[in-house]
Amino acid sequence: MLGDVRKKAYLSMQNAVHNPLRLALFSSKESLRNMITDPIADYLTRLRNAIHARHKSVQIPASKLKKEITRLLFDNGYIKQYKFDDTVNHQGVITIDIKYDSRTKHSPITTLTRISKPGHRRYVGADELPNVLNGLGIAILSTSKGVMSDKEAKKEHTGGEVLCYVY
Repeated sequence: MLGDVRKKAYLSMQNAVHNPLRLALFSSKESLRNMITDPIADYLTRLRNAIHARHKSVQIPASKLKKEITRLLFDNGYIKQYKFDDTVNHQGVITIDIKYDSRTKHSPITTLTRISKPGHRRYVGADELPNVLNGLGIAILSTSKGVMSDKEAKKEHTGGEVLCYVY
């Protein structure tokens, strides 16, 4: 009986390869392979790559959460400026101008680390808020009161999901 199941599976796989209609379906879904499963990790990676390549600015697809993270990075002095452009497409684009030291040519952002991932969410209470690099870095949290840094969350005495560390 197990041999019959294997034979059927093999034949259906061969049929999918040789059937032009099935191939057309697979090729039309090519864009599904490029889907982003973790938009925050994609945001951090684009920013990290732009910093390592010494780009002056980077464009990132927008979302409400990404806009709030960008606002936090600006408020804490990690980026020079940002602009939200909603005319590009339905989603919009965030243009971030990266800040570099005029003397050393280094960015204030040395490390961007994703903490809470789609497969493993990390939540902390108000008393367990992380201390990033002894207070020199920030943790970005998603709380019931909105997206905020660890310092703001301590003032509000609220916990939440730790999205990333920036230092």
